[in-house]
Amino acid sequence: MSNNKNYLTKRENQRRILNRFIDRPVKYLVKHKISPDTLSYIGFLFSLATAICITFDGLHFPFVIAWITPLLLFWAGALDVFDGEVARRTNANSMVGAFLDSNLDRLSDAILIISLILGNYINYLLGSIILFLVIMISYIRAKAENQGIDMRGVGMMERGERLIILWFGFIAEIELYFFTNLIFGTPFKWFFPIFISIFTLLLALTVIQRLVFSFRALRKLDNQNKSLY
Repeated sequence: MSNNKNYLTKRENQRRILNRFIDRPVKYLVKHKISPDTLSYIGFLFSLATAICITFDGLHFPFVIAWITPLLLFWAGALDVFDGEVARRTNANSMVGAFLDSNLDRLSDAILIISLILGNYINYLLGSIILFLVIMISYIRAKAENQGIDMRGVGMMERGERLIILWFGFIAEIELYFFTNLIFGTPFKWFFPIFISIFTLLLALTVIQRLVFSFRALRKLDNQNKSLY
């Protein structure tokens, strides 16, 4: 067991806010018997479509068309939330479904990062670092929970937060690129490198947060086990 009351409080507050926005669409999905696995697959397809757009420099398409990319990412993130909530409300939670969802999430993360490299938004080195950090964030949780540690809500850059921050970053890039080009005749290209650098630092901080939390919890478990003998 681990002392993560602050993290759980954070997660509970987020869920209360989130439920206000997702209640109606989730009720609709439940009513029409859309399975969580189906939502997971559709969410992955939206991630794939987002990655394809980014690969072809979708954030710098003509202004109206460029909005397709953040719109696709929005639905990828929304469906990632919907599948879990539908599973909870219909008592359809299963090990197979959780395994499928987790693997599709990792695959979605990877193709989005690779698309940023192919679209020349980041270089190969930075892309590799981001991919490594995202994998570590996920791996640390999986390994810690395998040891009996509750990792819910630990770290500031869980998958939901990552998608939200990327979504806002995409929108800001579209607007800055378009309006600076319109006003000055040449687009500003400094925003996204700064944004993605901050994004990477937050990922690194999340890895540290999860490592520190896990080591403290494991030491506590070790001490409890030693006291039994």
